[in-house]
Amino acid sequence: MSGRATITAENVGVRFDFDRRSRVVSRTLATFRRIKTTSWGLRDVDLDLEPGAGLALVGPTGSGKTTLLRVIAGVIVPDEGTITVDGRIGSLLATEAGVGGLLTGRENSQLLCVLAGLSLDEARERLDEVAELSHLAEAFERPVYTYSEGMRARLHFAVIQVTNPNVMLLDEVFEALDHEFRGLVENYARALRERGGIVVAAGHDHPALQLICPRAAFLADGRMQAAGDFAETVETYRG
Repeated sequence: MSGRATITAENVGVRFDFDRRSRVVSRTLATFRRIKTTSWGLRDVDLDLEPGAGLALVGPTGSGKTTLLRVIAGVIVPDEGTITVDGRIGSLLATEAGVGGLLTGRENSQLLCVLAGLSLDEARERLDEVAELSHLAEAFERPVYTYSEGMRARLHFAVIQVTNPNVMLLDEVFEALDHEFRGLVENYARALRERGGIVVAAGHDHPALQLICPRAAFLADGRMQAAGDFAETVETYRG
């Protein structure tokens, strides 16, 4: 898929309920366990991203950046508000997501391609291309549990490239990539935006984020504190 994408969020809120042992309680388990505390991971978050947008999520650890990325990806369903994403999503969030440690890089690539929306036949046809783009060489045929975090990130990014999304989500795992491969991600992100796609990235490496995102949103305690020009928003965060 290629082309233009949009993301719209209105008053999005995500609630986390904890039991007496401070374990997160799902909506199903809440029927059987007594809730001790409730915390809001996100509250009253609005987004309106047009084709070509590049938005960096900045803020301290625990501010809600990863939670917002997971809401956009459809991994978490908001407890309040609505979110609409028009476009195929490619995400580099957690290197463990969708990966089986005992499976090889090739086997995991097939699984990740199917999870990204390709048919099984389409996934199989793209495996050699994933191998080439990942630059993993002979490690592509080895179990993924032997991979470093950077190698897993390479595998995920190669799958993103062959599944051709028009919405790309990048979490802090992006920062685990070496300098050369990070440059490939930056170039891909800029090209995606130029053809009408959207990039949303979160992390603490602000110079790297600014290379792919002209705008930023500052989150703290799950709420949007400021949004706008990258440099101005980061200055507000640091202040």
